[in-house]
Amino acid sequence: MDEFEGDYLLPASEWDELLWLWKQTDAPKGCKVEILRGLVTIAPYSAVAHHLVQASLRRRLYEVIPDSWGVHERLALVSPARAELYVPDLAVVPGQALNSGNEYSVPVGAAELTVEITSAATARHDRDTKVAGYAAAGVPLYLLVDPMASEGPAVTLYGAPSAGIYRALASAPFGSPIRLPAPFRRAVSVG
Repeated sequence: MDEFEGDYLLPASEWDELLWLWKQTDAPKGCKVEILRGLVTIAPYSAVAHHLVQASLRRRLYEVIPDSWGVHERLALVSPARAELYVPDLAVVPGQALNSGNEYSVPVGAAELTVEITSAATARHDRDTKVAGYAAAGVPLYLLVDPMASEGPAVTLYGAPSAGIYRALASAPFGSPIRLPAPFRRAVSVG
């Protein structure tokens, strides 16, 4: 009798199956693997301009956050209730949340701020799926950097989540500052 020698999957739930599949996905180095709307997705490696914006924002955020917080790239944030796992371009998370005992991820609601920088591959999810997911989890602030916005490159700050919906707190074209509220209390500009 032949015997299957691969991984055996006996999931307790659909979420467990998705998480197992996410962990097993062997994407090319530099690609982003997420679970969005119940599907495992792979986004290609980011462009140089993306990395420049990301590095600039990271530096500015480290200047204003408490020492016990971190600004993380590619930190997996999970929302089992929505069957989603996000890997934001930047996530500001208090240090104690990283000690939750899970070696792969932290709950999305632990983030104080998430940042996404759109690309052709991620724009739809960054503008819709993640706005809804971060708001539903109660992430206080979401900064959407959108070089592909239809009206021209723009930055939008979402916040004040209520009943799973964000308010757009501010929007500005690239190069114009947007003021982040407490606890950041800092104006940032992109572009």
